[in-house]
Amino acid sequence: MLIIFKSDAYADITMFSDVAHRLLRMMGHSGTVPGAILAEDVPAVLDRLKRAIEQEKQRAPETGDEPQAKEPDDQTVSLTHRALPLIELLTAAAKKQSNVMWEKV
Repeated sequence: MLIIFKSDAYADITMFSDVAHRLLRMMGHSGTVPGAILAEDVPAVLDRLKRAIEQEKQRAPETGDEPQAKEPDDQTVSLTHRALPLIELLTAAAKKQSNVMWEKV
């Protein structure tokens, strides 16, 4: 299943549901779909997500949560990189004071 994040301030972002649910929980949301964040709450949610991603980066080498490339052909994408489009969407929404919504595709 796919989840699409929408805001008037940025292009739509589509993610696999497992990644999207994990990021939603990192933002402090329950992970329910569909859902929304009001414009006035976006800056706090963005900050919470950035802090959670930073903690994930620091914790990953210790726990092995973020797989390390074992071979040159390994195309594993870290959660940190998968979060970048959502962080950009939230940043644009915060600047434009726009709501953010998500739903199943």
